[in-house]
Amino acid sequence: MTDTVTDPTDAPPSAPAAAYPRFARPQRVAFVQSSWHHDVVAECWEAFAREIVERGVDASQVDLFEVPGSFEIPLHVQTLAKTRRYTAIVAAGLVVDGGLTGFVAETVIKALMDVQLRTEVPVFSAVATPQAFESGDAQVAFFKQHFAAKGAEVAHACADTLLSLERLRGQVAAGIV
Repeated sequence: MTDTVTDPTDAPPSAPAAAYPRFARPQRVAFVQSSWHHDVVAECWEAFAREIVERGVDASQVDLFEVPGSFEIPLHVQTLAKTRRYTAIVAAGLVVDGGLTGFVAETVIKALMDVQLRTEVPVFSAVATPQAFESGDAQVAFFKQHFAAKGAEVAHACADTLLSLERLRGQVAAGIV
């Protein structure tokens, strides 16, 4: 068997980078994450930060905030929303706590929805609550991968929502809607 050397210019063209619609105005996004299980939750931030830039938000317009745990996220999100500095806020956390897991997760998600509805600043959640969490290497690796995927997903949801709201608000201002 012989090795075949090919000219790189003969290679088929790679797929073009995804072309996403661009914003009419600059967007500013806050990302609030809990520091519990930081090594896992940080994967969400890293993926989000990469992907939101791909979607047209300048990296200098994305701010990271850390709070102790997921229970502290809603107050921080509400305070940020009230500043009117941010066009969207993302929350990320891993809720792992035996009997309180359901209570904490449900409370956090409901509070985030309330903030969004009261302030009209979109709030996105990447707060996860596993049925069971062991701190072993295999499970930590699984959740790191899960949070990386969630980071990209929440970046897409955030950008799509901001584009939709930008169009809608423009139509309202023009008297179309």
